[in-house]
Amino acid sequence: MDTNNYNLLDNKLHVIENNRQRLTEWFALKRSELKMPIYGSVDVRDSGFKIAVVDANHFPAGFNNVPQSERGTLAKLMKTHIERDHPGSKHVHLYPEMHTRNQAYVENLRTLKEILNLAGYDVTVGSPELSEFGNLAGITGPLCLTRTGIDYDGKLQVEGKGRPDMVLLNNDLTKGVLPGLDVKSVSPPVEMGWHRRRKSEHFAALDIYVAEVSEMLQLDPWMLKPLWFVSEEKCLERNTCMVELAADIDHFIAQIQAKYDEYGVADEPVVYVKNDRGTYGLGILVISEGKQLLNLSKRKLHKLTYGKGGALAEDFLIQEGVPTALELNGSPVEPVVYLVDGEAASWFYRHNPKRDRIGNLNSPSAQFISREDMLKEENGQSIIRHAENWHALAAELSMLAMGLELQNQQVDE
Repeated sequence: MDTNNYNLLDNKLHVIENNRQRLTEWFALKRSELKMPIYGSVDVRDSGFKIAVVDANHFPAGFNNVPQSERGTLAKLMKTHIERDHPGSKHVHLYPEMHTRNQAYVENLRTLKEILNLAGYDVTVGSPELSEFGNLAGITGPLCLTRTGIDYDGKLQVEGKGRPDMVLLNNDLTKGVLPGLDVKSVSPPVEMGWHRRRKSEHFAALDIYVAEVSEMLQLDPWMLKPLWFVSEEKCLERNTCMVELAADIDHFIAQIQAKYDEYGVADEPVVYVKNDRGTYGLGILVISEGKQLLNLSKRKLHKLTYGKGGALAEDFLIQEGVPTALELNGSPVEPVVYLVDGEAASWFYRHNPKRDRIGNLNSPSAQFISREDMLKEENGQSIIRHAENWHALAAELSMLAMGLELQNQQVDE
């Protein structure tokens, strides 16, 4: 796979620079029409010939990878969001996942607490599920928890503080809405938890905004998004359905190949098969032809259908595989963008020396490099050169899509 010398994004960079003001005004208008996510993170693939968000997280962990120099920017945006959507709030309670032994996740909570403190809020951390713990062990030391319970009205109660003015949810609700979460004071809203949300809903919403921006910039929409479709109703459990899906995948790969031919891309097209629900990169398969699906071992099939918390996958997102052209010391790199109130605010880079440029880089062998540290590398400038243009554009379009997802969820209720 050779994408390093394919410079379509570089050659088209002028379309962003020449339309900066139009883009700023367009984003402001679209954000005003939606309830924007308080925060989110996206994985971006920069192939040289296209840019695409391949995963979008509404309950991001990993804030510990945000460098100190960028935390003030996140705090400022966080304050703007809270003052607008939760006016008068002084006490913000951070509601975490149950990762009591994951020290990196504890550092994520510590950093979020620091960012909220920088924004001027009194911050507590805890949940009823963690009430037996006085603290959690992190990489840099223990993180103090505040005992949290449910009061007589079924609302969240923080010991010594009462009911928080706002709850910042850092729990993706895979198993459903947790007791004590007052919908009005919780952000992100519980409707965006993985018990309800689908990845395909995000990409359907993203398609709408990509179409508008592509028309403005006179670009092929394919340059700004992955192609995708959904296989529904546990298709992998039925042999006849597997055969049909394999044929659908071959047809889909032919569509990608047609785009490659149009733009002179020499790579072999592949697709990702993903659980349409869930997180952590669980259940991702990379294939280049439909028959590979039919020849899956039981172990790989189980891995594909098994989700976080033991939940079985029901629907599968079939997504265009977008290779990364970014590499450090011969190993692939992908940008991870953290956003607050819809705006790209921090960038770091996932580097994985044990994966190739088309595979899923989100694995235990991944390393995280800040933008500051990336600049110290010999080719660091070339890796970050699209951070505040193509990468930011793709990431901020994804946040609009999240806002539209929420709007659609609330309409459906």
